[in-house]
Amino acid sequence: MATVTHLNHSSGTGPLLQVDGVSLEYRTPQHVVRATHQVSFDVHEADRFVLLGASGCGKSTLLKAIAGFIAPVEGEIRLDGRAIDAPGPDRIVVFQEFDQLPPWKTVLDNVAFPLLASRTLGRAEAVERAKHYIDKVGLTPFASAFPHTLSGGMKQRVAIARALAMQPRVLLMDEPFAALDALTRRKMQEELLALWDEVRFTLLFVTHSIEEALVVGNRIGLLSPHPGRLRAEINSHHFDLLSQGSAEFQQTTQRIHGLLFDDVAYSAPAQAAHAGLRHRQQTGSQRLSA
Repeated sequence: MATVTHLNHSSGTGPLLQVDGVSLEYRTPQHVVRATHQVSFDVHEADRFVLLGASGCGKSTLLKAIAGFIAPVEGEIRLDGRAIDAPGPDRIVVFQEFDQLPPWKTVLDNVAFPLLASRTLGRAEAVERAKHYIDKVGLTPFASAFPHTLSGGMKQRVAIARALAMQPRVLLMDEPFAALDALTRRKMQEELLALWDEVRFTLLFVTHSIEEALVVGNRIGLLSPHPGRLRAEINSHHFDLLSQGSAEFQQTTQRIHGLLFDDVAYSAPAQAAHAGLRHRQQTGSQRLSA
C-alpha cells in the first residue's frame, strides 16, 4: 500500500513560501486598480497561515498570484526559493463555489482526476490515493455518488480531498466555507483542523471572518482596506474552536477589528501597550502575540 498520509516535504529550515514586496493590479474598462501594495510575509512548512481582511482588500487576488494565475507588477513570490511564474501541481486551490466539481464525475473520479490529468500517478495508484483521502474526509460511503446528490458541505469535502490527494507543497483555500450555514461551517472547520493535525500540510487560508481566522490559523496576516497592505501579523496558535467563548478570544477579536478598521482607537502606542506589538521595520507591518 502506498504511503500517502504525511505531506511534510521539508528540505531545509527556511521559509517554504516567500511573498516579497508584492504589488498586484488589475485593469477595468476605466482604469488600472491596485489590489495590494508591497505585501511581504513568509509561510513555513506546516503553517496554517491566514490572510484576513475586509472585502476588496486584495486577499483573494494575492492567493491567486501565489497560485500562479496573476503576475505581480512589483516584488516576487517564491516557493522553495524559486520564483512562481505559472500555476503548478505544487499549489492546489480550493474555492468557495460548490460548482468546482465536474458534475459528470463521481466523487471517486473527481478526486482521482487531477492525479491522472497531471500524470502524477497511473490509474491504479490514483484510485488508491483517491480512496485514501475520500476516507479522510468521511465520504467513503459516497464514493460512487455524483456532485448533484451531495450537500454543500459534502462537496467542499470532496474538493479538499481532491486537493490533498495531489500532495501539494501548499494548500490554498479561498474562503472555502463562506457559503455554508453556520453549523456546517463549524463542522468543516473542525474537520479541516483534524485533517491538518493528522497530515500536517501547509495551508494558506483566506477569510474575512476574524473568528474563523483565529480558529483556523496559527498565524494571521492582517490586510488593510483597499489597496491591501500587510498591517500586522498575529500569532494565534493557542486558540481553537473551544476558545471562542473565552475572554481572551473576545479581547483578541476586538483588537484585530481595531487593527483592521480603527486607526485612531488603536494607534501604535495603544497597540503596543495592550497587545505586545513589535514593529517589523523591514515591511512596515507589525507582529502581535495574541
